[in-house]
Amino acid sequence: MSANPNSAVRSAFNGLRRFAVSRVPTERCELCEIEIPPQHRHLLEVAKRRIVCSCDPCALRFQDVVGGRFQLIPRDAQPLPDFRMTDAQWDELALPISLAFFFFSSVENKITALYPGPAGVTESLLPLSSWEALVDANPVLAHTRPDVEALLVNRVGNTREYFLAPIDACFELVGLIRQHWRGLSGGTEVWRELDRFFGRLRGAPPSIAEKGAVHA
Repeated sequence: MSANPNSAVRSAFNGLRRFAVSRVPTERCELCEIEIPPQHRHLLEVAKRRIVCSCDPCALRFQDVVGGRFQLIPRDAQPLPDFRMTDAQWDELALPISLAFFFFSSVENKITALYPGPAGVTESLLPLSSWEALVDANPVLAHTRPDVEALLVNRVGNTREYFLAPIDACFELVGLIRQHWRGLSGGTEVWRELDRFFGRLRGAPPSIAEKGAVHA
């Protein structure tokens, strides 16, 4: 299997580092420089795949813009409890770990698969031969917003969870793993942080579960 880091992906990750470290006391809209609260909207600069912090007025300017320089990133993740994916379909994607997210890149005009790891995020360069079958089985995928909304898959251990997630949440996940991973198996802290992260996406208080190493 061939997989290499993508410079545009790294740019997006760098823009999301604030999720994985302590927040600075004051944050500002990157478009108008007004002070903004810790919970604020994000825009995606599509061509550079760069995530931009925004105040509400600036964010709303791009809410219904199609094909523009910036796209408004949705706020919330949507759990997909009825999502259908067999183990065989997952294996056909040939990803080395059991966490990944998939989105349509309007710049590259293709479905892009990214997966997190201790060193950051990596793009799979293999063809996603089973993607069309997944769309056929799960029509919700045909209506995801390009660039800013992703299918986030968590199949660690016995878990089988699927979400439509904002792209900034996906890179938050990348940042958490990069910051907290220790040793070969990740250590207790990273699994606690992942449990909290997916608990937020489910909309329920997380349990603190000990999981094993991320594996294929």
